[in-house]
Amino acid sequence: MTGRDDPAVVAEPPPEWLAAYLGYLATQRRAAALTLENYRRDLERLHRLADGRAPQILSSHDIRRFVARMHGEGLGGRSIARALSAWRGLFRWFIRQRGEMGVNPAEGVRPPKSPQPLPKALSPDQAQALLDAEAGDGLEVRDHAMFELLYSSGLRLAELAALDVGPALDLVERMVTVRGKRNKMRSVPVGTQAVAALAAWLAQRGALARNGEPALFVTRSGTRMSSGAIRSRLARWAQMRGLGVHVHPHMLRHSFASHVLQSSGDLRAVQELLGHASIRSTQVYTHLDFQHLAKVYDAAHPRARRR
Repeated sequence: MTGRDDPAVVAEPPPEWLAAYLGYLATQRRAAALTLENYRRDLERLHRLADGRAPQILSSHDIRRFVARMHGEGLGGRSIARALSAWRGLFRWFIRQRGEMGVNPAEGVRPPKSPQPLPKALSPDQAQALLDAEAGDGLEVRDHAMFELLYSSGLRLAELAALDVGPALDLVERMVTVRGKRNKMRSVPVGTQAVAALAAWLAQRGALARNGEPALFVTRSGTRMSSGAIRSRLARWAQMRGLGVHVHPHMLRHSFASHVLQSSGDLRAVQELLGHASIRSTQVYTHLDFQHLAKVYDAAHPRARRR
């Protein structure tokens, strides 16, 4: 019986070009160790797919065939895209550094499209558990107001952080006006519970905010909350309330969109509320809605239950 430790089994040495190219990346391009390891794997894959043939004689037809084969073996679009990037770099090196090729056979070869990952959203029960907890000190009153507003109005993190005290937030009319992507302004309704949380925060904000600070949400030192600080406070808030999942601000925006769509079925309205320029950006929430309906079906339909 032969094995890896059997002296009769001799491992095939790596091709000369592989060691030379990795050496070039390490010394001339100063590639990191992890980058070099990723390149090594992708280039060794090219060597195997080519059955040991020299890369200099490969054609675009060969590269497309290799992509099809990788896809058929179950490799995802992103992994194939990374391999193609490594191969293109190798062929450029053959062309520019060695003068051994005239055309890059990997140029113009595209990987198969990867399915768009669905955004993660909280269930209505999870959202309720996150926001129904009572706030403690002044900073928690602020946090509660921020998170209620994120979920109530589907704001982006940057939109929330940029809010100032003033007419942009109208608690009487229950509306908030924000400047979104491409400087597009939009006004969004604010829910009853978010209005109450914001009123509680505004009653305490003056004790923290520095003189002349316009920001609606301020830090302990009285300056505007950064996006990173808001993100960190939300993760801490969710952890302290035992939610069991990592919650980030965009998840509250996703949850807002998903829950409004589940209740109303009005995709165009959700598009306007989110400030999406294209309905295609909003359609991803129809998939989330379908997932929810599929789970209800699986749990309730007598012919769908697993035995």
